[in-house]
Amino acid sequence: MKVNISVIIPVYNAGRTLIRAVDSILMQEYESMEVVLVDDGSTDDSAVLCDELASQEPRVRVIHKENGGVSSARNAGLEVAEGEYVMFLDADDVIRPDSLSMMYGKGWDMVLGGF
Repeated sequence: MKVNISVIIPVYNAGRTLIRAVDSILMQEYESMEVVLVDDGSTDDSAVLCDELASQEPRVRVIHKENGGVSSARNAGLEVAEGEYVMFLDADDVIRPDSLSMMYGKGWDMVLGGF
C-alpha cells in the first residue's frame, strides 16, 4: 500500500501519554499514512508500549535506538519513513481527527501548525 504521510513520533519515557498520541493519529479520517515510533532509549514502559501498538496496528512501526535526543530520534524516523510527506508529532501531543485530511492534497510544500 502506498503511504502518503509518515507521522514520526520520538518516544522517550512517554508511557503516560503515548497511547493517547498514537490514537489521535490512528483515528484520522485520512487513512493513507503510517506512524513511525522511535523509542529513544526509554527507561520506563514506553518501549513495550511501542511494540504492543505495532503488534495491534499494521500502520504502526517501531524503531528502538540508544538515547540520542529528540533530533536524533526524528532523523532515525526519517531514514525509514515511506510517506510522500512527513509530519512530526511529540509523544504528548494529540491532533484533531481531520488534521491529516485538511493538510494533504492542497499542493502545499509545508504546513506549520500552532499549539
